[in-house]
Amino acid sequence: MPRLLADTAPLANEHFRRLWFANIVTVIGAQLTVVAVPAQIYAITQSSGYVGLAGLFGLVPLVIFGLYGGALADHLDKRRLMIITTLGIITTSALFFVQALLGNSNVWLLLTIFALQQAFFAVNQPTRTSLLPQILGRVDLLPAANSLNMTVFAGGAIAGPLVAGALIPVLGYPWLYAIDTVTLTATLYAVWRLPALPASGMPTGRAPGFAAVVDGFRYLAGHRVVLLSFVVDIIAMVFGMPRALFPAIAHLDFGGPQTGGMAFALLYAAIPAGTLVGGVFSGWVSKVTRHGRATVLAIVTWGLAVTVFGACAWLAHGRVTPWLWLGFVAMAVAGAADMTSAAFRQTILQSVQAENIRGRLQGVFIVVVGGGPRVADVLHGGAAAVWGNPQVTTVGGVLVIVGVLAAVAAVPAFWRYRGVEDAASA
Repeated sequence: MPRLLADTAPLANEHFRRLWFANIVTVIGAQLTVVAVPAQIYAITQSSGYVGLAGLFGLVPLVIFGLYGGALADHLDKRRLMIITTLGIITTSALFFVQALLGNSNVWLLLTIFALQQAFFAVNQPTRTSLLPQILGRVDLLPAANSLNMTVFAGGAIAGPLVAGALIPVLGYPWLYAIDTVTLTATLYAVWRLPALPASGMPTGRAPGFAAVVDGFRYLAGHRVVLLSFVVDIIAMVFGMPRALFPAIAHLDFGGPQTGGMAFALLYAAIPAGTLVGGVFSGWVSKVTRHGRATVLAIVTWGLAVTVFGACAWLAHGRVTPWLWLGFVAMAVAGAADMTSAAFRQTILQSVQAENIRGRLQGVFIVVVGGGPRVADVLHGGAAAVWGNPQVTTVGGVLVIVGVLAAVAAVPAFWRYRGVEDAASA
């Protein structure tokens, strides 16, 4: 059992340990805001359309500043950049608090603050992930470090909505935003204690231009293993992320109106629950050297699990037992597989020999991870209107398997990739 539990070796590093424990504090507060923003938008407008519009206000800055933020991380001192962006996120959380406390009823003000926060977040995240190799100093610790980080985020994704749902009727929106603002100071402290992290191999102190972003894509075009790490994730998310169909499947396939609420909650909790369990029992990831093969197997498992989930919805016909519970288990398995895939894909990016390109690769990673599910929402929703929810989910899972195997057949070097041993040629 101890060998199965998460590898905590990265926590021996004081800088990683301080950041990781700060994440435990801040992730709950961050999830409170994730729930409070759409809830407040709906309270102001009584419109799901405006709630959906928040996705666009979040996606645009995520794409623009995610790519540019990666270039900044390659050119500037990462500690300084982390301090600036963390202060920016704290400021926007404080603005959320102020507008709610004053009884704001202007949805556009709320959406503007949200877009601003996402811009700071989009620069912060590629910087945070690209600095791991510098502070850890050992490439072999990266899979375990990534697994530990994802375990914390998964725990927050489960606990945050539950806590927010309980606190909104009691405290109201202002104090949820206040909790987020206060807890973020833990991350600011951890970042402040980091050593100087200057850009490696690049002139520091000078902000990059658009050409630096283009250079990142040019690097990807010439390194097929790294490029395929993005391609396989796009395939997995675009074809195999059925979250937009969860409300309809919960109410139409798993028990109808009487049990639809329970089914809805279970379906949304399944993936983060699987991610959390997968992270807790991720001790084996540090022992894997074939990172390409592990990524492919994890994504194939994701596709199989989504296929089984779609089949459960197809066979349910309004019955909760046993199909809802089997569907929950299937999506939990999918969550664990996604955690495994993400840990190894992150490690592939963080292990590349060209240190001065890691930030831009992480910027692309943020865009792919954030944008893929949103594209899936649109495609799955449109296809389900024509062919039905269970059918689209099942076929989507199958397409994930076929698409990933086809991609690996086109670039067999990805299947053979052995992590640090092959990093120079990735």
